[in-house]
Amino acid sequence: EVLERVLQISNFLKDADRFHGAWSHWIDGTTGKALPFSQKDNGGDLVETAFLVQGLIAAREYFDADNPLEDSLRVLVDTLWHGVNWQWYTQGQNVLYWHWSPDYNFEMNMHISGWNESLIVYILAAASPTYPITPEVYHQGWARNGNMANGRYFYDLQLPLGVDFGGPLFFAHYSFLGLDPRGLNDQYANYWEQNRIHSLINHRYAIANPGNFCHYSDSLWGLTASDDPIVGYQAHAPFGFHGNDNGTITPTAALSSFPYTPVESMKALRTFYYYLHDDLWGSYGFKDAFNLSEEWFASSYLAIDQGPIVVMIENYRSGLLWEVFMKNEEVNQGLETLGFYYD
Repeated sequence: EVLERVLQISNFLKDADRFHGAWSHWIDGTTGKALPFSQKDNGGDLVETAFLVQGLIAAREYFDADNPLEDSLRVLVDTLWHGVNWQWYTQGQNVLYWHWSPDYNFEMNMHISGWNESLIVYILAAASPTYPITPEVYHQGWARNGNMANGRYFYDLQLPLGVDFGGPLFFAHYSFLGLDPRGLNDQYANYWEQNRIHSLINHRYAIANPGNFCHYSDSLWGLTASDDPIVGYQAHAPFGFHGNDNGTITPTAALSSFPYTPVESMKALRTFYYYLHDDLWGSYGFKDAFNLSEEWFASSYLAIDQGPIVVMIENYRSGLLWEVFMKNEEVNQGLETLGFYYD
């Protein structure tokens, strides 16, 4: 049943709109047509495409039996992800661009530069056997020649990369659903430590509670992007990454950090489930977010938040998704090309 579903999804993606190989941020689930995410974002979205490819590769490696259905899936996944023209999205420069539109070209002009959730984009782009980027694109475009480093201390924890206090926690999740951060290094960071420290800072911020929210605590924590009671949707982070801490806690933040902060994440899980169950738990698990200061619980379940919970808890439990994704020879070649290594 699972294999049939994955084949159905992959065949749908084969016929869906693509833009130099990249899919759009939103896709009509019936027609496969691109749905605009914003006025000028109506074409290819390279970051969302990379997240999708990460999942496709994991499925490809999981279904490794020698039979016609699994053989056909592996061929189809290779065809899909080898069709992404990563080189097109450089515009001939040493950086990848997030968007391209058939109507607005590269007018959105958004570099994919670190540190944020997008490391996997550069790794897959380097791994591509059809449209690979050079290491210079990674070092200059993503790492900004080392300028994505932080190195300052927050709550007695030294943060290797990124904005002060780490930013929203999805930075520690999306690129690492398949990519195994355990012992992963390059010249800029140890990525397990980056994600562990980021998660712990987020937790300690809730304990410190500088905004004096009535509910932040050792067991009620987790700031990331989610639905929001005031503006609808935004990226929440310590001290307001762009001013966006308004007391909204998102279960996916603490729960998707289970591999990095198992004790702190388990406390949050127990509190979400046992103390907030009636308002927070529903048909698809935890609802997207809550804000007790606003007496608000989301009614929604967002796939981009629910998915990482399941994947990262399983990675904590068994390492399954990390292990299957890392079986891919092209991914390992891409890591080697960019100077990554495992200790």
